Amino acid sequence: MQFDKELDAKNLNCPLPILRCKKGLSEIASGQTLKIMATDPGSVKDFEAFCKQTGHVMTRRDEDDGVYTFYIKKRAE
Repeated sequence: MQFDKELDAKNLNCPLPILRCKKGLSEIASGQTLKIMATDPGSVKDFEAFCKQTGHVMTRRDEDDGVYTFYIKKRAE
């Protein structure tokens, strides 16, 4: 899947993956996609709630050997 910026939030616990995501989204343009990887199992619900609250769109979510990868498309401003 294509993305415009990649962030590594592995081995970080809540709320750090979300905080990194917010910072990463602020660095890309509307309509671009952020790929963020995390190992905190709670990040799945955290990112779902974050997208619901902010209007960003999670276009894909994968899990491979304990690493959760999220693709989040930045909403139009």
